[in-house]
Amino acid sequence: MTDYEVSVQQLNDLLTDENGDFCMPSNHFNEVYPGILLGNESVATNVTHLHQLGVTHILNAAEGQSDMHVNTDAEFYADTGIIYHGIPAFDTDHFDLSVYFEEASNFIEKALAMKGKVYVHCQKGYSRSAALVIAHLMLHHRMGVRAAVATVREKREIGPNDGFLRQLCQLNDCLEGEGRPGHYNESVFLSAN
Repeated sequence: MTDYEVSVQQLNDLLTDENGDFCMPSNHFNEVYPGILLGNESVATNVTHLHQLGVTHILNAAEGQSDMHVNTDAEFYADTGIIYHGIPAFDTDHFDLSVYFEEASNFIEKALAMKGKVYVHCQKGYSRSAALVIAHLMLHHRMGVRAAVATVREKREIGPNDGFLRQLCQLNDCLEGEGRPGHYNESVFLSAN
């Protein structure tokens, strides 16, 4: 067993309830971090609701036209004043979502820097979009992977697939290897909370 598999199991332990079960989201969306709403496609396709929520930016983590995607694009939001960005991800263990971590995180960070509110979604707001929000917290808010997963899970039921969790563990290893200033030592952070 590799270090990544142990880490994936540790992350899954954070994501399950006291019985070891994963739970589907109980709400259409949740604010999982100030200015970051994580949710499903029903809210993403309801422009009136997005405006009521104060959403200025949309990050679609499931852009595309298959049954596994949400068929919106920049044109869908053309006259709404909402800035759109799409990631054509599949929710499968072998899909390499990590190639989009920086791109998605930079989009989220630009929205927050403008005092905007970003709605990050896939079909259910459970796997792809959750993984991108976790990567953002790691890249721009100096959280380790367990702290980032716990932060999002505290606000919403999520369950990124094991492939995405493995990629987040690899990102964590990279960030720690780079000695990023302020990148938390996970054991110190978790014991303090």
